[in-house]
Amino acid sequence: MTIAQPLRRSTALNLPNVLTYVRLLAVPAVVALLFWPRDDWMRWAALAIFIVAGVTDYFDGYFARAYAQQSALGRMLDPIADKLLVAACLLMLVNSRTIQGIHLWAAIVILCREILVSGLREYLADLKVSVPVSRVAKWKTALQLVAVGFLIAGPTGEKVLPGTIAIGRVLLWIAALLTLYTGWDYLKAGIRHVVDESRA
Repeated sequence: MTIAQPLRRSTALNLPNVLTYVRLLAVPAVVALLFWPRDDWMRWAALAIFIVAGVTDYFDGYFARAYAQQSALGRMLDPIADKLLVAACLLMLVNSRTIQGIHLWAAIVILCREILVSGLREYLADLKVSVPVSRVAKWKTALQLVAVGFLIAGPTGEKVLPGTIAIGRVLLWIAALLTLYTGWDYLKAGIRHVVDESRA
């Protein structure tokens, strides 16, 4: 007699991954609200969705560690969701001229770093090399989210807190500087392994 094995729940549907899916779904929602900002409530709605998405960025990692629910799918999707959310919002904020002039350079630095790091991660993964996320990189991500949040509030936020846009732009520059610092760390790791492989 064969004893039936209990069904195992797919790791694709564990709580950390579901939170990551929520963050991915938030991207088109925030973009749509920023693309058609007919009135103030749409900016506030975009900000509310963005904040929820940002909170899931913390909790998906927390639950994955707390309940030992790490998965290959989660490790792949988590950084993708983070980068899509920030990059899409930056592009929409440039489109709405909330980010303009010299502040465009801060956004360009952040976007270029994310592309660079994604390429390096893919290359190092082929070498079976893992580069852990540093504490500074985590602070960089948090600061990026806060800066983008202020900028999403934008002109609507100015009616509640004068200087909202200026605060967002200052934080964006600080995040850009941290982005350069952490990007250099990844680049050094990549160059070191390229040199080591060429010597082998």
